[in-house]
Amino acid sequence: MVNIDNVYQRVLAIANKEQRGYITPQEFNLFANQAQMEIFEQYFYDMNQFGKIPGNSTEYSDMLDLLKEKISIFKRNEDLNVVDSAADYPSNAYRVGELFYNNKKIQQVSQSELASMQGSLLLKPTLKNPVYTDAGKKFKLYGLVSATINVTYIKKPIPAEWGYSVIGEHAINNPLSSFDFELHASEETSLVMKILSLAGIVLKDATLYQAGEGTEVKKIQQEKQ
Repeated sequence: MVNIDNVYQRVLAIANKEQRGYITPQEFNLFANQAQMEIFEQYFYDMNQFGKIPGNSTEYSDMLDLLKEKISIFKRNEDLNVVDSAADYPSNAYRVGELFYNNKKIQQVSQSELASMQGSLLLKPTLKNPVYTDAGKKFKLYGLVSATINVTYIKKPIPAEWGYSVIGEHAINNPLSSFDFELHASEETSLVMKILSLAGIVLKDATLYQAGEGTEVKKIQQEKQ
């Protein structure tokens, strides 16, 4: 978790330095959630890219281990009810992993594979050996009409929000209505940088964008040391 008030205060401190501008709480919350999703989605792009690199150097292995650690925060499993041979995705799913029935993995098949299986007495899906197809936010089960299955998946981060109360002319953080970032604690600087960059682009303030880019360069240099 990354404390949202820490990020908010750091963003304001940099934005207000040399009178670079003020970011309202409403603007910050919009930028904060976009920044969180961009960092979250980058994990999967990086995993894919590192997986294409031949060999298994210590440097890339360490980076992959760190990415897996960051993604593990969002791993979940959930029981789903199968009704009329179909089950809906978990509402907060970002990527689906595997399906299980009675602790046995259910095989995913393509439509062409399914057609071949249904035409074979030996391979036809049954209660003991069901299969499924992905029907776009819904699982279509074959061999199961009504049952409870389990799915593993990566959930989406919950929306972050800097909750506040207005006292006089000032917005004061209200922890009771705030929601921290769900990202790994190491992402605090990345969040600050991305929020500043987004603020600079949307508010057409080049100095804010440059402040964010400067923070990113400094972070990259520190990681290389």
